[in-house]
Amino acid sequence: MVVAVIVLGAAAEAGAWALLTRARKSVWVVMSSTLAAMGVAALVARAPALSARVEPLTALAAGLGAGAVLYVATRVFVAWVSRPWPEFRSHSLETYARQGSLPLAVALLLAVVVNSAAEELFWRGLVQTRLSHDAGMTGGGVLAWLAFVGANLPSANLAIVAGAVVGGAAWTALAWWTRGVLASFACHGLWTSLMLAFPVVRSTGDDR
Repeated sequence: MVVAVIVLGAAAEAGAWALLTRARKSVWVVMSSTLAAMGVAALVARAPALSARVEPLTALAAGLGAGAVLYVATRVFVAWVSRPWPEFRSHSLETYARQGSLPLAVALLLAVVVNSAAEELFWRGLVQTRLSHDAGMTGGGVLAWLAFVGANLPSANLAIVAGAVVGGAAWTALAWWTRGVLASFACHGLWTSLMLAFPVVRSTGDDR
């Protein structure tokens, strides 16, 4: 059952991104519904540990700290590459444009309570845990990270893929360290909240 959930869930996320590249659908409707289903399926298949290796408060603090650092690093990186790499800037602006006019409070609720939580339950709580049983903690983490990046590739968006590569590495490392999803969720949730509340790129009159 676990293997089936992993395969179907990964295919669902990849398919959702592929759909968004071809059709003018709401990212909130498509991704939130897909990720919510993945998160529920992951819980049914195997309830994850919150932090089996590290004291929960320590894991929570580490996750929040890592989320803040990841956001600052994202701002620095986007500012650094936007001028020499206009395609990356364009894709970053496109990512924000896909969010539409949804009120910030609602967007934060969906992004953190649904999307971030579901991705952590599925990718770190289920996939990484399952693969770690077969390939060891480090090998399983690397394989889960690669699968996560692969599921985001159909977005055909440099900013989203970069987020999956760098963010996914951070969340995988936190889950590896703590043997649970609490720290990775705290990091993922805070980073996502900051990315929405304080965009790292804004459109100007020069953007086409």
